[in-house]
Amino acid sequence: MEVNIGVQNVAREIALETDASADEVAQAIDAALVDGGVLRLTDSKGRQVLVPGRALGWVQVGESEKSRVGFGQIRPDHNE
Repeated sequence: MEVNIGVQNVAREIALETDASADEVAQAIDAALVDGGVLRLTDSKGRQVLVPGRALGWVQVGESEKSRVGFGQIRPDHNE
């Protein structure tokens, strides 16, 4: 699951890849927004990202895009 986090007053977003489901990420976000909590997510490599709930600007949660690997189709030249 790909998660992008916008932090208030910071120009650069935090982007991470996590093995958590969209529901698990949503629950973590909801918990961070209650009573000044902390958004705590673990990325795919086991590193933890902590963002104070008060500092959250926005969070985008979506499926990871699989990168294309390989070669495109080569068409023969019709002029030959």
